[in-house]
Amino acid sequence: MAEHKRVLSRRRRILRTAACAFAALVVLGAGAGLFAYFRLNGNITSVDIDARLGDARPPAATDGSFNILVLGSDSRAGDNGSVAGGDTGGTARSDTAMVVHVNQAHSGAQVVSIPRDTLVARPDCVDANGKPVPGAKRAMYNSAFESGGAACAVKTTEQLTGLRMDHYLQVDFAGFARVVDAIGGATVTTTVAIHDKDSGLDLPPGEHHLDGQQALAFVRTRHGVGDGSDLGRIELQKQMVKSLLRQVGGSGMLTNPVKLWSVGDTVTRSITTDSALGSVNSLVGLAQELKGIGPDQLSMVTLPVETAPSDPNRVVPLQPQAGQVWAALKADQPFPSAIVSEQPENPAQAAPTAPAPAAGKPSAKATATR
Repeated sequence: MAEHKRVLSRRRRILRTAACAFAALVVLGAGAGLFAYFRLNGNITSVDIDARLGDARPPAATDGSFNILVLGSDSRAGDNGSVAGGDTGGTARSDTAMVVHVNQAHSGAQVVSIPRDTLVARPDCVDANGKPVPGAKRAMYNSAFESGGAACAVKTTEQLTGLRMDHYLQVDFAGFARVVDAIGGATVTTTVAIHDKDSGLDLPPGEHHLDGQQALAFVRTRHGVGDGSDLGRIELQKQMVKSLLRQVGGSGMLTNPVKLWSVGDTVTRSITTDSALGSVNSLVGLAQELKGIGPDQLSMVTLPVETAPSDPNRVVPLQPQAGQVWAALKADQPFPSAIVSEQPENPAQAAPTAPAPAAGKPSAKATATR
């Protein structure tokens, strides 16, 4: 009997020890989870777009579809100076601009790249410090971000497209390079040789696996492809977007907590969002909504443009094709097939149409941007 009691006593001690150890693990795990949550939340920079723009905006869709304005900033502040090169005079411009439309079922997305040199009507804005920024009848699209920041970029985009930008997402040079490295690089295939002394990119035709610095050079290069305009660079950016989606989907990141933490920490340190996306919970919710969208569910076009009649180095939206693109997004419909078929097969084909005719002169038949 005494022996039986000693055995029971040992078992109770073992069970108590195991229970205490389990409780400690739960507490430590919860503590680590809380640390991760607050760390990632603290990383995120957000801008209250709604408060700055008020109610004078296009209505939001009611069918479940939504739009995101994605901007790439060429700021040289902080870490960006060491990876970007060049000089912007102390300002930041949006050298990459994409309107991303997520369909009603959240099963596919359409992306429209807006050339930075597109001349648009820029509305009156208020910058981040509350200072008025006067509008302009003809201004480069990327001047909106440079002059008035995120809110002005959104307002200008909404005026150009007639669509509500439900969300805003911005990434800078250093952030982009960090994210590419965090997910393991990006594989691209070049159909033409790319040699750009400004970006330092030197790639023969073929498949290449790029690290963060190389990927940044890839999406920034323009002098090494086509006619040296922004249009060739946009074609490289489209390929990079699909490559990154493919890399994320095939890396096993979503089932690897360590990898997921590393990528999450990198991403949240690298982006600026609208206030509705300015938390880990909101970003995770968005990721859940988009998890079924991969490269094959992505349709990408460049806004149809033609050379501006007033300046051969600028472009203007080509009508009626540009209007048809925005109308397709508004109706949650695919891009018109005629516009998709006119998209270039490689960056060397990316060039605007012939210069627009002067006022009063007959117009030649126009084609969508290459």
